[in-house]
Amino acid sequence: MEVVVLGSAAGGGFPQWNCNAPTSKRAREGSARAKWRTQASIAVSADGKRWVMLNASPDARQQLLQNQCLWPREGLRDSPVRAVVLTSAEVDHVAGLLSMRESQPFVLWGTRRVLGLLAENPIFGALNPEYVQRRAFDLGERVELVGCDGPLGLAMTAFAVPGKVPLFLEGREPQHLAGVAEDTVGVEISSGSAKFHYIPGCARMTPELEERVRGSALIFFDGTLWSDDELVRLGISYKTGRRMGHMSIDGGSGTLVAFDKLDVGRKIFIHVNTTNPVLDEDSPERAEVAAHGWEVAEDGMRISL
Repeated sequence: MEVVVLGSAAGGGFPQWNCNAPTSKRAREGSARAKWRTQASIAVSADGKRWVMLNASPDARQQLLQNQCLWPREGLRDSPVRAVVLTSAEVDHVAGLLSMRESQPFVLWGTRRVLGLLAENPIFGALNPEYVQRRAFDLGERVELVGCDGPLGLAMTAFAVPGKVPLFLEGREPQHLAGVAEDTVGVEISSGSAKFHYIPGCARMTPELEERVRGSALIFFDGTLWSDDELVRLGISYKTGRRMGHMSIDGGSGTLVAFDKLDVGRKIFIHVNTTNPVLDEDSPERAEVAAHGWEVAEDGMRISL
């Protein structure tokens, strides 16, 4: 099984277009120690030929062009992307679908809640149902992933993680910011004996999630913010990380502490915000995550399982 990191930053990418925080400023100045990143998404394949994208970021077109394994191979129109799996209906995860509307077959997988939200928005009608089949999955149920040309040799089990409703629903459902179980999910992807977990958004650790990921060989996990009040202290926003549905890396209830006891083989932060100091490879925060055995995802990273 092959995994390619298509994008590794949170919404807005790195550096975000309007951000002049220290990390973003260093990246924009051209430092090789603060690498530019597109918005979070990965691709996985059992055979190196047919691929599944996990989320379709707003940078999907750029990511498809930057990774040769996803280039057309046969005929006048073709794509190795046979399916897309959505872990939420956040703009960061679905906007790229609009760049995949050119009458190219693929299967779109999501929870009934997520697919329902897409169906409510007429702009996603641009995905012609004659080419794009929408298939729902249930939480906790192992499903064989099927693409537009049949089984892909990959199995998936989705599970609820603490999160929140998509940003565009906050005004409509202010009393239900935490959302329902199908709003934010993590997935376990497997092929034969190889498997990994992908959890790009998580508001907090729970006993159920601990048991789900304990002993995992590989996990991609929410690395949005270093500290819960990061944006507040910078004067950028009144929102804390938890309010936005993201568990912070640092702190007594942060990711570093939570995972130290879970015996995970390889741990990689993904969906990293433009303000997060771990994006600066010379920062003390980057040294601290490394000391805890964590890596920070980069665009183009490839992993074989």
